[in-house]
Amino acid sequence: QVQLVESGGGSVQDGGSLRLSCVASGRTVSTYSMAWFRQPPGKEREFVAAMFRNYGRTYYSDSLKGRFTMSRDNAKNTVFLQMDSLKPDDTAVYYCAADQRLILSSLQQPTAYDYWGQGTQVTVSS
Repeated sequence: QVQLVESGGGSVQDGGSLRLSCVASGRTVSTYSMAWFRQPPGKEREFVAAMFRNYGRTYYSDSLKGRFTMSRDNAKNTVFLQMDSLKPDDTAVYYCAADQRLILSSLQQPTAYDYWGQGTQVTVSS
């Protein structure tokens, strides 16, 4: 089992940047496929990015590709989400998720992930 704790959220102006962190404890993060999701106010949780375990490929939501970058530091058991050129529409609670059996066809589905963090709020103002 793995426990996930996100941090790094906050309030920024339109066009600003933030870097979110997700620290995993309990198990080595390299053995899990990791992902970021977000949930805007009043909306469903949506896929942001995912990275397959054991140095696998990273996938992004088509609408966010080029502005958001996901990375992993296995030595620190941490995954990151660098968010640049932020827009008010990026306002949401951002969640980190993990799973050991993730497959490509389901990586954008929240139900494919067994473990979740508590979320961190990101607010972008115009």
